[in-house]
Amino acid sequence: MSADVKRIAALIATEINARPEQAQAAIGLLDEGATVPFVARYRKEVTGGLDDTQLRLLSERLAYLRELEQRRETILGSIREQGKLTEELEAKIAAVGTKAELEDIYLPYKPKRRTKAEIARERGLGPLAEMILAERGREPADLAAGYLTDDVPDTKAALEGARDILAEQFAENADLVGRLRNHMKERAVLRARVVEGKEEAGAKFSDYFDHSERWANVPSHRALAMLRGRNEDVLSLDLEVDADDTGPLKPAVGMVAAAYGIGNALAGDRWLLEVAGWAWRVKLFLHLNLDLMRDLRERAEEEAINVFARNLKDLLLAAPAGSRATMGLDPGIRTGVKVAVVDGTGKLLATSTVYPFPPRNDLRGTQAELAALVRKHGVELIAIGNGTGSRETEKLVADMLADMLADMPAPKPLKVIVSEAGASVYSASETAAAEFPGLDVSLRGAVSIARRLQDPLAELVKIEPKSIGVGQYQHDVDQYRLAKALDAVVEDAVNAVGVDLNTASAPLLARVSGLGASLAEAIVAHRDVNGAFSSRQQLLDVGRLGQRTFEQCAGFLRIAGGSEPLDASSVHPEAYGVARRIVAACGRDVRALMGDSAALKALDPRVFVDERFGLPTVRDIIAELDKPGRDPRPAFRTATFAEGVDDIKDLKPGMALEGTVTNVAAFGAFVDIGVHQDGLVHVSQLADRFIKDAHEVVKAGDVVKVKVLEVDIKRKRISLSMRKDAGADAGAARPRDGGRPSRGEPPRKGGARPGARGAEPQGALAAALAQAMKKK
Repeated sequence: MSADVKRIAALIATEINARPEQAQAAIGLLDEGATVPFVARYRKEVTGGLDDTQLRLLSERLAYLRELEQRRETILGSIREQGKLTEELEAKIAAVGTKAELEDIYLPYKPKRRTKAEIARERGLGPLAEMILAERGREPADLAAGYLTDDVPDTKAALEGARDILAEQFAENADLVGRLRNHMKERAVLRARVVEGKEEAGAKFSDYFDHSERWANVPSHRALAMLRGRNEDVLSLDLEVDADDTGPLKPAVGMVAAAYGIGNALAGDRWLLEVAGWAWRVKLFLHLNLDLMRDLRERAEEEAINVFARNLKDLLLAAPAGSRATMGLDPGIRTGVKVAVVDGTGKLLATSTVYPFPPRNDLRGTQAELAALVRKHGVELIAIGNGTGSRETEKLVADMLADMLADMPAPKPLKVIVSEAGASVYSASETAAAEFPGLDVSLRGAVSIARRLQDPLAELVKIEPKSIGVGQYQHDVDQYRLAKALDAVVEDAVNAVGVDLNTASAPLLARVSGLGASLAEAIVAHRDVNGAFSSRQQLLDVGRLGQRTFEQCAGFLRIAGGSEPLDASSVHPEAYGVARRIVAACGRDVRALMGDSAALKALDPRVFVDERFGLPTVRDIIAELDKPGRDPRPAFRTATFAEGVDDIKDLKPGMALEGTVTNVAAFGAFVDIGVHQDGLVHVSQLADRFIKDAHEVVKAGDVVKVKVLEVDIKRKRISLSMRKDAGADAGAARPRDGGRPSRGEPPRKGGARPGARGAEPQGALAAALAQAMKKK
């Protein structure tokens, strides 16, 4: 392994809490084409047990550090070509650990346009600048008198040229720039002000019309809100440094002076202090201001992307309702309610469009048709999209269950309101067109709503992750970084659960370790022509799927009822020999042994360790034999909404309600309590102890109990609490059946419901935050 790889591995190891040899092994596997899920699950002996979180961080840092190395080599080459590379400079460049530090060092050598300092040097003023720095006791004007020429007609011009040379020298001092950058990071204040005349048009940013806080402490959501306000020409943003310092010399200017030993007693020092101040204002501050604003955006984007990734993971790994016949309802008022019935495998059985609302008002006809579909297809679940008309649709379904299906034996179908975020994207996609070429686009959405209740993961992977909408300011962040992070989340989620090889769609298979869109389509095509796979080994019959790909994907693909019982588990085919030795030791058939916890717990895993498979793999195999094909997702559960609480106007402070967490941001959690508008539980109201990050307490999809703190009907904002001591006990409402799984985005313009299709994200989440903080 090269010295560069060892150095990078040693650095990354400290950051992911691992040993250098673990990082080296992981880098080697990733460089060979192994995926993170494969390495995390099936190469524990090689990496010393690094988990998927550590490996994702390693992969990200590896990419950054390799980019840094490439840039380092480019800079060394450039300086070498200029004939200016010394041993000391080369060592300094080799020692830096960030791109910003590297660029600071390169600044004096970086090819640039002709500057005022270069012009001054061409006019012979370089020696004057050096002399003023060296001979502090003499008046700079007297020294300048000796440098007058046709190009430098007077001492003023000479001193201005010397100033330009020195200012550039100060601004290109890498050590000084680094110290000033750190000083600004510690002391800078970000100030936002409203642009004159934009108060009314930019009312959604009113919290920032006159706002200031330390740059280092600005949270992601406020940073992105202010940056959006600036982009929309509503806000101006400025960094202020040492604004409250009343001394004769600003600390930043003092740092410039100190770097060159400039005092204030001698004539030359006084002039040099002015140059230091000018260099700070005109060059250094402007350069560092851009750096810090860029850092602020990157920091805010990183946090926003992390929030989105965590929420997406929670949503993808939400509890599946299971293989039960399901009716999907995509509500609509004027255009009607779209209906789709699917069987337990998601196969489409029937579709319809009903018109219970104005202008047709065919309520009884709608209920009769839905009841007939329920009876005909044995519907066990009714999934209702949370779009316009969802509560009205829910009510007609509830009345139908109580009236027209009153004689139906228990249990009656369970109705659940489902997030339809991204359903319209799926409906118009090539994937949907390929699945249902003859089906109207609007009806495809109803199919998606039904399927995402059965298995959220299998259905949501068909939608571009960022279209699912569980992030904060997702449209304001770097879209490439966002897509990369979300794709990694989807890959990890799919491989954590595993995929049924004989029923999975191409989009789901495409997310399996080692596969991609083309191989996934090839697998489906092979399955369509040759029938179901009876063993994992048959994957090698698929065109272009070689041994290397088989190694990466096989362990994540399941075959139920095939010729090899172990194919239904997460045991990798390469380890079947170990599994069979374990089975033989128990003297049982593998099918009989699977699930027999007593027999498996009596085994000593160390007995089955060999040269290739160590203790971690043996323990994993035994655990898998104990619970073959186990699903890591939680059991299905829905929230119980309160009877008679259907609209924000029905809410009263003190009401105790149950709801579903739809979205989690660093500052709090949004909860659907069944009134078309999610309420905000500020981070200070999430628990009776201090909580720094809402993710410490809740995740998207959680069913929680809340109390209403405050209701702002005009602004459509609801403040909630999960604290035991919050509010009075009065107002507890009578529950009714039903619930809502996760819903889409934070509050939107005009109070549109999160997740409602066609809505755009609201500009300032902080307004909702401020509402909650009033009760803090």
